[in-house]
Amino acid sequence: MRLNYAAIFVAALAAFVASFLWYLALGNELAEVSKPFAEMQGQRPQPWKMAVVFGQCLVVAFVVAYVIGLRPAGWTSALWIGFLLWLGLCAAQWVGSMVWERVPLKMAAIHAGDWLLKLLLIAAIVGAWRKR
Repeated sequence: MRLNYAAIFVAALAAFVASFLWYLALGNELAEVSKPFAEMQGQRPQPWKMAVVFGQCLVVAFVVAYVIGLRPAGWTSALWIGFLLWLGLCAAQWVGSMVWERVPLKMAAIHAGDWLLKLLLIAAIVGAWRKR
């Protein structure tokens, strides 16, 4: 299997930017239910934390590209794979957090939505470039 590393990098960058915009738009909502997030609002993020988040996006993009590469898939099939990965891993994890750690529904929904956005975006980009 051959991975398209340019697609992985672009997908990771797109996911990083989309996630930044997601939290920019929903930051006030998240601050209502997350004391640590509320304390960070209005502050410039530390560069090392942003590097870690970008690294996280790179790892996720690599894994999604690998999974998509296990079978022939265009971008629409890749979107389905991205959704299934979100459902089976991210959404299920947030349900567990709500049940066992009493994470508020609003917080879980905001974070789960971020991961859905990232996984679908990464899957679409990787899947579209896979056809080339």
